[in-house]
Amino acid sequence: LRRRYQDYYEMSYGLNIEMHKQAEIVKRLNGICAQVLPYLSQEHQQQVLGAIERAKQVTAPELNSIIRQQLQAHQLSQLQALRAPGSCRSRPGLSGSLSKEDKNGHDGDAHQDDDGEKSD
Repeated sequence: LRRRYQDYYEMSYGLNIEMHKQAEIVKRLNGICAQVLPYLSQEHQQQVLGAIERAKQVTAPELNSIIRQQLQAHQLSQLQALRAPGSCRSRPGLSGSLSKEDKNGHDGDAHQDDDGEKSD
């Protein structure tokens, strides 16, 4: 009985820590959104506010469903890439997965700084 209590306590403590981490992440993201929002156009501000309100209404089962769908789509794209090796550029679905450096690597005129920003 003592061992079960200890297991329960450890699990409870771990979940509590994770909830505090998630709450801190939410607080920081809300702060970032609040700082960026005034710089957006009125139309974009409305879109962002709508997205934030929708995000507040997401339930745990909906979130799990979304995560599962994304995981399945990611696994499917990996399988397709393994089965048909070839150029990513010839496949419309995979061309968006090129990194910023790959897309910008062909620019001979522009120079990238250490922080990833382009300078002339």
